[in-house]
Amino acid sequence: MDEGRIETVAVHGGERRPGPEGSVVFPIYQSTVYSVPADTDYHDIRYIRLNSTPSQTYLHDKLAALEGAEAALATASGLAAISTALHSVLRTGDHLLVGDCLYGGTHDFLTHHAADFGWSYTFIDPQRPETWESARTPNTRAVLVESITNPLVRVGRLREIAEFARNSGLTSLIDNTFATPVNFRPTAAGFDLCLHSATKYLNGHSDIVAGAIIGRADLVERARTTSNHFGGSLDPHAGFLLARGLKTLALRVRTQNENAQALAEFLAAQPKIREVNYPGLASHPDHAHAAQLFNGFGGMLSIRPSGGVQAAQALIDAVQLPYDAPSLGGVESLITRPAATSHAGMSRADREALGITDDLVRISTGIENRDDLIADFTQALAKV
Repeated sequence: MDEGRIETVAVHGGERRPGPEGSVVFPIYQSTVYSVPADTDYHDIRYIRLNSTPSQTYLHDKLAALEGAEAALATASGLAAISTALHSVLRTGDHLLVGDCLYGGTHDFLTHHAADFGWSYTFIDPQRPETWESARTPNTRAVLVESITNPLVRVGRLREIAEFARNSGLTSLIDNTFATPVNFRPTAAGFDLCLHSATKYLNGHSDIVAGAIIGRADLVERARTTSNHFGGSLDPHAGFLLARGLKTLALRVRTQNENAQALAEFLAAQPKIREVNYPGLASHPDHAHAAQLFNGFGGMLSIRPSGGVQAAQALIDAVQLPYDAPSLGGVESLITRPAATSHAGMSRADREALGITDDLVRISTGIENRDDLIADFTQALAKV
């Protein structure tokens, strides 16, 4: 897909023309029961748990089109996408390489449950390609990273990671939730599977929970079989809302990119802010290679106000537009302290080793007018 065409793909990709009964908007197929032709393979029976109903296959086609991938699978949550994908590529005794700064749910899943499944894992620094080979073992089967990390918004050497995995015979997985296919398309960069918490940007309206696994057809089909056995399928109505949200993805994300850039530049100039993390800033350690990878730097930034936790909480309490809430990617701006929300399951020592300090504030910019957002933070900082 040529640059700029994603707006069209978001609207028309995966659509049925004409739709059932001539519909322009694809309908919700709520039925759990369908007639079964003779000799139908079990996994091809139309059934919601088997991820094979008309509503589900329609959504899968839209998701695959957005990422420019061969196939896709929708799941009941982002963590269902991550856990299902890992279960589909790892077996007892296998070893995983994983980025050292992760979404808290992914970190907790691995640290609490990997041993139960007989998996081992090693954290790697996605910024240091020279260290990856020494972390690999004869049992290493896959590598998992994030396109933009949560909540420090670091950007790893993503093309190098995909190449390392390919040359080492590993399956490469990437959580693309923060970047979205508007800003980065991992399959084009060489990744095998792309994962999303579709709860966030893909849906964009803070009203459903969903996930997605997108990439190579054979790996997605393996993930679908795994999901069919685990039962983490997406409800048809939630799938309808997700498909509807996808149609405005490009417009929303580009506005969020612009708002985050403007807010980051404003906050970086404020004496009451000691640190601003945003890859769109020239001062960000990953800015140079992120600019080569991405079409935009995302709607997420994190900051550390001067004055510690009290100042951080005072800022959260003083803003009037962002909601004090731990999610992200919706049309409304959100603000939170990750140490108390998304990463609360990690030990303080682990958080602080990664730079997720108690005074770190994460901001998800919405689609509000950027001048209104800056004015709101101006008045809030005056109270801190």
